Amino acid sequence: MVQKYQSPVRVYKYPFEMVMAAYEKRFPTCPLIPVFLGSEILSEYKTEDGSIHMVERCCKLNVDAPRLLKKIAGVEYVYFIQKNSLNWKERTLLIEAHNETFANRILVNERCSYSVHPENEEWTCFEQSASLDIRSFFGFESTVEKIAMKQYTMNIKKGKEVIEHYLNELISQGITYIPRWTPTNASTVKEAVTVDSGPVHILVQDSDVEPVETLAHSTTKEPISSHCCGTESSTPDADKLDADYIERYLGQLTPMQESCLIQLRQWLQETHKGKIPKDEHILRFLRARDFSIDKAREMLCQSLTWRKQHQVDYILETWRPPPVLEDYYAGGWHYHDKDGRPLYILRLGQMDTKGLVKALGEEALLRHVLSINEEGQKRCEENTKVFGRPITSWTCLVDLEGLNMRHLWRPGVKALLRIIEVVEANYPETLGRLLILRAPRVFPVLWTLVSPFINENTRQKFLIYSGNNYQGPGGLTDYLDKEIIPDFLGGECLCNVSEGGLVPKSLYRTEEELENSDHIKLWTETIYQSAFVFKGAPHEILIEILEGASVITWDFDVLKGDLIFSIFHSKRAPETTRKDPSGPPGAQPGGNNVQLIDKSWALGVDYSMVQSALVCREGESIQGSHVTRWPGFYILQWKMHMPSSSSASSLPRVDDVLASLQVSSHKCKVMYYTEVLASEEFRGSMTSLESCHSGFSQLSAQTTSSSQSQSSSLISR
Repeated sequence: MVQKYQSPVRVYKYPFEMVMAAYEKRFPTCPLIPVFLGSEILSEYKTEDGSIHMVERCCKLNVDAPRLLKKIAGVEYVYFIQKNSLNWKERTLLIEAHNETFANRILVNERCSYSVHPENEEWTCFEQSASLDIRSFFGFESTVEKIAMKQYTMNIKKGKEVIEHYLNELISQGITYIPRWTPTNASTVKEAVTVDSGPVHILVQDSDVEPVETLAHSTTKEPISSHCCGTESSTPDADKLDADYIERYLGQLTPMQESCLIQLRQWLQETHKGKIPKDEHILRFLRARDFSIDKAREMLCQSLTWRKQHQVDYILETWRPPPVLEDYYAGGWHYHDKDGRPLYILRLGQMDTKGLVKALGEEALLRHVLSINEEGQKRCEENTKVFGRPITSWTCLVDLEGLNMRHLWRPGVKALLRIIEVVEANYPETLGRLLILRAPRVFPVLWTLVSPFINENTRQKFLIYSGNNYQGPGGLTDYLDKEIIPDFLGGECLCNVSEGGLVPKSLYRTEEELENSDHIKLWTETIYQSAFVFKGAPHEILIEILEGASVITWDFDVLKGDLIFSIFHSKRAPETTRKDPSGPPGAQPGGNNVQLIDKSWALGVDYSMVQSALVCREGESIQGSHVTRWPGFYILQWKMHMPSSSSASSLPRVDDVLASLQVSSHKCKVMYYTEVLASEEFRGSMTSLESCHSGFSQLSAQTTSSSQSQSSSLISR
């Protein structure tokens, strides 16, 4: 397996020329990097005007590996080839390196770049990416991989410290400014200051040019500019993350954790084109899956689809708790804990779960809990700004005084388990700590029923106190300030959380009444439809257009597999054919796969393609529109994407092999919504499309539309 690393953008608050002078001091050897034993120049090239300088070096490294492993490998040192391409005119340095030792067994490729900050030409940006592919190593592949990743992580941390050390050294020598490169015929070299063994390009302009005042640059670590808590940031590139931003708003991450965040974020940028969650939300899913990019991506995509389908992004705007919840739901927000996390108090023992389920139903309770989680994320963002450090989770205090066998009513426990399942899948790593107080004897029974549905990482955050143990050492005061401990727990703070109580039976409703209630319809009904696409059996929908110049709009997510999306026009009305339940494996009886184009129809005769086919990858979100030219019947088609077979003279591509393995399941899935608008109602943007409300308004700071035009339609991913 190939290990990849992608760094965030690291910013040095010094001009490019100063950073280059500090970088050159690392050669031919650097005492600050113990594993770097020395280097030798293999080749060197300079242009006549001095604007381009290329150097190729052989670097000698002493890898920190067990002596036995070195003896088996038969080497003491490892050699790398490094090629530096310095462009003084463009103010860029590109560094490319690869291993020479064991090149037939291990492939290490690294690419680094220094460039001018796009928003401040007096600052310098640094980016780094690398890949490690261990093909074989005497049966020690896993050991070598761990050693290599550990060594590389240490070198990443050391690299920035080394540059800053030499920058400070230059300043202590009185070198605080180095003029930029200029063509030799436009200036005269008056002076060259020698640093280490090579000249640093310090040019003093002709005497008729006003001298530049010596500048001292601060090395204080602070954000480039004030950041919001969303994806929008003042990083060198809108699609990139700055190291200072990560530290300020996301917390301390290891280099590999930063790399996972950046790689997953880049994938979302490519597939969702701006409609991505905030960085802290992406990070929660990575933490929930131990920073496995593939597992986190799968979990996050499922959650984003769920949010879109049920319009969870707007729950805080649309959800209004029924009076029964306001009166009898014993839970609410109450200040924050000592770590700055928002504090939610739930008096479960005082709550009539059976009465609430009978009066409101399971769906209403679930929707209310989701609104609590959405509010919690909002409060975390606010506390991050207030406390000046990352606050990404909240604390929940559960008071179980009054818990009895009534709370173990089977439908109530079933509702609780479903709520836990939904929250675990869509709000991972949002619970920082759970304080369970005054647990009675019946609690172990409830815990036995509930704990299997709770993630192991979440269970480790539970602190359980029986009786009045919470009042002693190691109790509540370790996590909450005395001033905010609620009065019902022996504190002096008045808590506005409802006391709950029994729900009057007169408020109970029948199952039929619950199903027809408005707040249930808002939750269960959705504008989206789902369909399966099989090998050889595309899914097609029919849209009849009575007048030309109408606009067909669509919004769909590819939930499983890769698809090809096309639009056809026909003057004939096709007949609907549903997929035979005895079809390919995985087909559901009476499934929702619909085929409209008859096999006897000929393309170009019975129907024509009016929209170029678009390949849509798994996880992508597609929005677009097509302006119709003629009345008639338009067919939107999703069919399984089959990778083109490679020619006999070429090897199959990795993407094709992976795609062919994926297709072996014979089933893809798409979730879609379509709408037809009159041309005068269409404003040329996706704001006309109702389903475009799925812009993750609560999860992303902004939604941008990145589109590509094909024929007469607009398709944005």
